[in-house]
Amino acid sequence: MLMKPMLRFVPDGTKIRFMNGRFAGLIVSAVLSTASLVLFFAPGLNMGLDFRGGVVLQVQTPKPGNFVALRAALARAGLADAALQSFGHGNGVLISLESRQNAMATQSAITETQDALARAAPGAKILSTQAIGASVSKQLFAQGLEALGLSFVMILCYIWFRFEWQFAVGAVTTLVLDTTKTIGFMVITRIPFDLVTIAAILTIIGYSTNDKVVVYDRVRENLRKYKSMPLRELIDQSINETLNRTLGTSGTVFLAALPLALFGGSALSGFAWIMLFGIVVGTSSSIFIAAPILLFLGEKKLRRSGAAVRAK
Repeated sequence: MLMKPMLRFVPDGTKIRFMNGRFAGLIVSAVLSTASLVLFFAPGLNMGLDFRGGVVLQVQTPKPGNFVALRAALARAGLADAALQSFGHGNGVLISLESRQNAMATQSAITETQDALARAAPGAKILSTQAIGASVSKQLFAQGLEALGLSFVMILCYIWFRFEWQFAVGAVTTLVLDTTKTIGFMVITRIPFDLVTIAAILTIIGYSTNDKVVVYDRVRENLRKYKSMPLRELIDQSINETLNRTLGTSGTVFLAALPLALFGGSALSGFAWIMLFGIVVGTSSSIFIAAPILLFLGEKKLRRSGAAVRAK
């Protein structure tokens, strides 16, 4: 006898007609993505140190770094834009300073950092200083965009191989819309766009893809199981059957990322807030974007030959 899970987000046997809201979902998504693209060009992303250039200092403190005291000391020295994160075995601190107007201003910022460290963590030593120039920043930016583009291509190939082309087009189109909304969120919140946030976006893409594959798998199973059921009803049934799993997974990941967003500090909060936003967008888009696109593309073709979806 199988045990039923104690916590269920929705009752068993729900019959919510999600496809009744397909037009509203697509229109809202299109409006938000268009607005995000506008925001991308004006005012634009808040480029982080990786893409704007600056200086990274590796610092070793006598004791594990007190980030609150260090940030306060740097802010009093006029270096509120400095970002801190730990490295090594607990006594290492990375201090990232934004690019200054010229070499003299950069050297002055480094000197002010040394003075702030002497007050907040006596005995702290600067192990190394690394400058990130404009050419390196442009190269990193280009490579980050290439990574995003490559991820879309690989996902398209994977889903096309596993399912039919209608599934692949629906999934990749939805992922592009999810990504544009995430960029709009970053513009509004002014979260720095750097290599860490690119990693967050790639993580969201992977999570969102998995969420859509769960729904698509059930649609494929039901296409073979219910030979004559209209595709619209079949998709609604498939979403209802996977709803508890979808909400359970999303809720678990959301709760895991929430403490990082609230208490992770500048090094992790940006990553975590993007993750939280991406979880909400990715989960909702599986239902209200990916599924309607599949309905429009496959209403005739997927039913023309009965169970047209390949069994992999």
